[in-house]
Amino acid sequence: MAGGGDFYDRDRPENPQLAEDRPRGGGPEDRPRSGGRLLVPMLIVAAALIVILFLIFI
Repeated sequence: MAGGGDFYDRDRPENPQLAEDRPRGGGPEDRPRSGGRLLVPMLIVAAALIVILFLIFI
């Protein structure tokens, strides 16, 4: 039987590090959306508030 590191070194490649199968950080397609989803409802609320204030003060 082989002793020491010879037993495991025999079948290993020169660079035994595995490539990372799940890279961290994601790409451009994985970027989270900014607050764009909130913009449209806030504009609708602001427009409704302006209309209500306009009707009250006329």
